[in-house]
Amino acid sequence: MSTSIRRVGVVGGGQMGAGIAEVCARAGLDTVVCETDATTARAARERVAVSLERAVQRGKMDRISAEDAQARLLFTGDLDDLADRQLVIEAVVENAEAKIEVFAALDKIVEDREAILATNTSAVPVMRLGMATGRADRVVGLHFFNPVPVLPLVEIVTSLHTSDRVAALTEGFVRDTLGKTAIRSQDRAGFVVNALLVPYLLAAVRMAESGFATATDIDEGMVLGCAHPMGPLRLADLIGLDTVAAIAQSLYDEFKEPLYAPPPLLQRMVQAGLLGRKTGRGFHAYGRD
Repeated sequence: MSTSIRRVGVVGGGQMGAGIAEVCARAGLDTVVCETDATTARAARERVAVSLERAVQRGKMDRISAEDAQARLLFTGDLDDLADRQLVIEAVVENAEAKIEVFAALDKIVEDREAILATNTSAVPVMRLGMATGRADRVVGLHFFNPVPVLPLVEIVTSLHTSDRVAALTEGFVRDTLGKTAIRSQDRAGFVVNALLVPYLLAAVRMAESGFATATDIDEGMVLGCAHPMGPLRLADLIGLDTVAAIAQSLYDEFKEPLYAPPPLLQRMVQAGLLGRKTGRGFHAYGRD
């Protein structure tokens, strides 16, 4: 079934959206990326171009394949350009109201009533987004992981309305077209991975907040002592501290477990705009590309 999806749209060209668009283009799909305006659309195009060039330089793909992938991408600032898409993946800011607005608009714009509307959300209930449309049975969660071109996992999240056919179709698309591994999750806050990961990250934040150990020592402890590829605070910086805080709040709102509550230090860092790698500073400092 997955071979029937050839025209894909991505709403949002930030770190996650650009990565999703890249893997779709590399898989041979006609891919349209929609940003808020022409300026941000150009920034998204550059983001993908840099990633493709990096893949070439690292020997992960050849120059011709990179150029072919680039040619399959169209960047726009007009949501109407997604009208003919068979699958649209929303990857805007992790904010419920913003995502609901996108889904309500897509419901009116995407012409094919059999098209699938997917969300890359880490925290917003898929059901809530589906109910913003008149086709909740066609709405599903497709949760990719950063960096999207590298990490092989995608969580498929079905709401109470998502049809079995849509779930099967999206799983086939992820596995057969994108070449990634799919796991299924119920529509609960955090899904599978973040429900396990975020309490670990928050425990590391609390340890740093209390002065028990430095951020560097916490990260080195888990890398060198537990063979983790990256320490928890560097991982939080990579994910984005705003995203970590949003997921934590969503988990706490749903389960009311203290281990899910975002620590004060995390909240203050988000308020200060110290969001991690994407802003150049979080628990660690980063050079800006």
